[in-house]
Amino acid sequence: MANPALPSFKKILVANRGEIAVRAFRAAFETGAKTVAVYPREDRNSFHRAFADEAVRIGAEGQPVKAYLDIDEIIRAAKKAEADAIYPGYGFLSERADLARACEDNGIKFIGPTPSTLDLTGDKAAAVNAAKEAGLPTLKDSEPSTDVDKLV
Repeated sequence: MANPALPSFKKILVANRGEIAVRAFRAAFETGAKTVAVYPREDRNSFHRAFADEAVRIGAEGQPVKAYLDIDEIIRAAKKAEADAIYPGYGFLSERADLARACEDNGIKFIGPTPSTLDLTGDKAAAVNAAKEAGLPTLKDSEPSTDVDKLV
């Protein structure tokens, strides 16, 4: 039985590969969502493709890692597959606020933190300051500075 407090998706594109993608496909299956794998030509025989309901080729031949990092390609693949959500897994695009923004701009749900949260956590000094402002404990460290003598 679906939890009404959680969003439900009809089709989720997983912008990752290997075991990360397989785990996401399994979770999506349990919620009743269809799944889309992405792959560059070099990963055309990769096992993660067999676990998805469908697969969309991305990127240019000879650049497999770049394909998984290409936000425009991921959005194109999601539109082609008519996916209503993108899950980045971890690594690759999971910490990229611009992917979350591109999803928003294209009417696709991003399964992950908001763009503003990703912006904040991508800047360690700002993240520590936000944690302090929120009253959360932080590790003792030196204040950010551009003064080399002070840092030494």
